[in-house]
Amino acid sequence: MERAAVIHKTGGPEVIMWEDVQLPEPRPGHVRMRNMAVGLNYIDTYHRSGLYPMPLPSGLGMEAAGVIEAVGEGVTDWRVGDRVATFGPIIGAYSTARNIPANSLFLVPDDITDEVAAAGLLKGCTTEFLVERCAKVQPQWDVLVHAAAGGVGLLLIQWLKHVGARVIGTVSTDDKAALARAAGADHVIIYGKEDVAAQVRELTSGKGVEVTFDGVGLDTWETSLDATARRGLIVSYGNASGPVSGVNLGLLAQKGSIYVSRPTLFDYYHNAAERTAGAEYVFDVFRQGIVEMTIGQRYALEDAAVAHCDLEARKTIGSSVLFPSGV
Repeated sequence: MERAAVIHKTGGPEVIMWEDVQLPEPRPGHVRMRNMAVGLNYIDTYHRSGLYPMPLPSGLGMEAAGVIEAVGEGVTDWRVGDRVATFGPIIGAYSTARNIPANSLFLVPDDITDEVAAAGLLKGCTTEFLVERCAKVQPQWDVLVHAAAGGVGLLLIQWLKHVGARVIGTVSTDDKAALARAAGADHVIIYGKEDVAAQVRELTSGKGVEVTFDGVGLDTWETSLDATARRGLIVSYGNASGPVSGVNLGLLAQKGSIYVSRPTLFDYYHNAAERTAGAEYVFDVFRQGIVEMTIGQRYALEDAAVAHCDLEARKTIGSSVLFPSGV
């Protein structure tokens, strides 16, 4: 008998329930994946709260690393015993095991641990497409990263430094500022203590940044507008403080003909070739130490509600991992 998180209604972390599940044999084109480590991501809270609607009842979680235990008819690319990881789009990673489509899997190399794969695949691929293919950041550019001590934020800093950008990060506490600096941020600004946009302008000799990466959303939208250079780009990739809505296009003109993108991972990892190339690239930068995973929290799988509370209260640093076997 397996265990799986289920939500029957949307709401706070308290709606996460745990149920016993008897898994059938995998259907054609599917495999059974035993989860060794499960990733915690902000999108999980969007699904739980209803910000991103989905049919109910539903499982939770996008990302996990583990091993294949059984394969369904027609599956030729995978074998029992293969180490694999997934970041969706099928929801339900908060489980001890599940049956999932074989085409949603990535091979985990022998020199990448389950913990790193679960903590880093989705965030790493997110970072890769944001920097390399969405914003196409160039050497010597000034770049602003909001929530710079978060899971994606710390990866963004390291990846941006690798491509030669100058990075300004924003954080909420002194401790998080130290983490962002340790990751390579050239300058760190603390929310509430300083006028972020004014500081950014001062640091860039008045011009603003070429790119702003904003995973916070509503609370930082106006700051992003004021901090971004003429003809610069705001990449709004998350809604940690709530979604940005009612955007006034005329305001983009007033702020300097600013571009805005609201990208999603699965539009950049749309086909098999993109998925394979992106994941291999991410695992390689981990392997080379170009980007290092910061795993700040580890929870037992069935403590997912506690993990959600910590994440939404901005108590976490770096990435968090849930373990079916406990911690």
